[in-house]
Amino acid sequence: MNSNKPVVIVTRKLPEATEARMMELFDTRLNVDDTPMDSATLIAAMQEADVLVPTVTDNINADLIAQAGDQLKLIANYGNGVDNVDLPAARERGITVTNTPGVLTEDTADMTMALLLAVPRRLSEGARLLRSGAWMGWSPTLLTGRRIWGKQLGIVGMGRIGTALARRARGFGLEIHYHNRRPVHPDIEDELDATHWESLDQMLARMDIISVNCPHTPATFHLLSRRRLELIQPHAYLVNTSRGEVIDERALGELIEAGKIAGAGLDVYEHEPAVDPRLLASDNVLLLPHLSSATVEGRQEMGEKVLVNIRAFADGHTPPDRVLEMMF
Repeated sequence: MNSNKPVVIVTRKLPEATEARMMELFDTRLNVDDTPMDSATLIAAMQEADVLVPTVTDNINADLIAQAGDQLKLIANYGNGVDNVDLPAARERGITVTNTPGVLTEDTADMTMALLLAVPRRLSEGARLLRSGAWMGWSPTLLTGRRIWGKQLGIVGMGRIGTALARRARGFGLEIHYHNRRPVHPDIEDELDATHWESLDQMLARMDIISVNCPHTPATFHLLSRRRLELIQPHAYLVNTSRGEVIDERALGELIEAGKIAGAGLDVYEHEPAVDPRLLASDNVLLLPHLSSATVEGRQEMGEKVLVNIRAFADGHTPPDRVLEMMF
């Protein structure tokens, strides 16, 4: 790696301040028109770059990594999740991988809470009715939803985001339940009056609202399988702001269509940008285009972390956000 100015290739358009600083510090190649890179373009970039800056939508798999140039020593992912990067393959090639943890916790928790409020109260249905011009005025039975106060919220994955969500949900009178491999610290359980469930199956079968907040790893792929989705009560709602691959999307669409799950609020999908047609056709499903982390502040802070990681690595230091492994 050129010790003065490493070649840094960025796969998507980033905030202007981040790009400007990158151009000052490194020999940077930007994606000005923000066109997603196909496999051939990514391979070409990885054969030239000292540092690759992909985003969570770039699939940096083992095949691409095998074709990377020997000079590629850092993949500085612009995102918290790194399920888009084959970590074992990168490790085998001696490539360090970093991410941008922590900066999106509150933003994602805000969006999750917004979906928890919007879906049971049928806000998207109401907005569509009003805009359609078909609203005839107030009615005692018009679009009656469900109260969330006093309901049981089951959080799948009580990490930073899950914990931040739980703090918000407590303020809305929800009872907090969660599933993790291990219980959180007793002080957090006490603060949130949270109940840990060792059995995900048992928790799913008893909750009024379920929020998925765990990372996507090989262990969590289709964690909410058809079998587990069928455990959810017909009056319950499901929210997902983590990764689409954690849920069997086809099964979810079929169960909602059949009335076996009351509704869902989704910001992520198994085959983005494609969405299961049953979900698209369901009035009781609120669909967002992967917006949970989309705040000006969050995007800028992500860029700052990428810059810090690259600078530390270029200076011969261990980047502060080096990824070792992802666990749930």
